[in-house]
Amino acid sequence: MRDPDRLHEHAAENLLYIRGAMERAGSFTAVPGWGAVVMGLAGLAAAVIAPTQATPVAWLVTWLAAAAFAVTAGVLAILLKSQKVGVSFLSSPARQFALSFSPAVLAGALLTLACVRAETYGFLPGIWLLLYGAAVVAGGAFSVRVVPVTGLLFLFLGAVALFAPPVVADVCLGLGFGGLNLVFGIIIARNHGG
Repeated sequence: MRDPDRLHEHAAENLLYIRGAMERAGSFTAVPGWGAVVMGLAGLAAAVIAPTQATPVAWLVTWLAAAAFAVTAGVLAILLKSQKVGVSFLSSPARQFALSFSPAVLAGALLTLACVRAETYGFLPGIWLLLYGAAVVAGGAFSVRVVPVTGLLFLFLGAVALFAPPVVADVCLGLGFGGLNLVFGIIIARNHGG
């Protein structure tokens, strides 16, 4: 017969292993539906205001202001939903989501700076939508199924915007950062707890 203390230690080790494996295999469920709705509203506002601007720089400032607001709202919503659903913001799925999402967003920021420096603003709608879509698909691999689907739709809009005339590219920005965030935010909120 085995020593009870040794058996207890072995069981505790197994439970720790199982718990770690489940956490690594879990999905990041704190994607905030209502946060995405707020982000979508910011995108719709920018889609209405930006095309009326007199200069490309004013157009860019409008979209960057909307992006700054949306990022702030999104991060706050993730923190609130994480607390609500009892998922640590530093859990393995959350880290995997962030590490998968971040590189494409960073690439988008750097390409934005390069386009501004070269004064080639016309590529920005396609670049933003494509790289945000890539970020959402990559991060969505660690989240609920609707998230990567959203990313694929952003990729589609980005491909259209990249080769479309400026007026169509602006519409694609509004459909993506406004419409997709709004619609999929509502779907996430209703089906995945806010």
